[in-house]
Amino acid sequence: MEIKLDINKLKPEQGKVLISEPFLNDAYFKRTVVLLAEHNEKGSFGFILNRPMDVKLNDAISDFPDYTNTLYFGGPVSKDQLFYLHTLGKEIDESIEIMKGLWWGGNFETVKAKLQNKEIDEENIRFFAGYSGWEAGQLDGEMKEKSWIVCNAGVNDIMSSDTGNLWREVLRKMGKEYAILANFPEDPTLN
Repeated sequence: MEIKLDINKLKPEQGKVLISEPFLNDAYFKRTVVLLAEHNEKGSFGFILNRPMDVKLNDAISDFPDYTNTLYFGGPVSKDQLFYLHTLGKEIDESIEIMKGLWWGGNFETVKAKLQNKEIDEENIRFFAGYSGWEAGQLDGEMKEKSWIVCNAGVNDIMSSDTGNLWREVLRKMGKEYAILANFPEDPTLN
């Protein structure tokens, strides 16, 4: 893993990752890792990286090339819309660079054509239903409430399909205090 943590200094910004606090009891964000695709004075938005759905992309979208990779739940906003992260850069017109080596969006017809022609490997693109969004100042308020920890992550970590333990892995790398919390059961009454 390429995740580098410095929780005392990092602030939310484009390309950073938000780690939900271990005891955040929110139906959408409990034990999540969220990539911030944008963060500015107007608000923030990003994608939950560790919420694969029980739906394959071809099951969710008709008239789509043969591509059976998992669709991820990106967040509770616009759940009926498709979004994507990729490492293809300017090969996909209208893409927006999030960080060096990682983009989101771009011309959907180009993506479909490249998938049809088998020019895109699964590790180069990830699809999301919906996104996570915060109005101006909302994420800053949640940071003051200590709902999130900010950290850096590498493109390989963000694009990895092995997301089952991503939340715990990040916490373990944060040191002893968080490593203990990473193993804390979701429902302590069942302990």
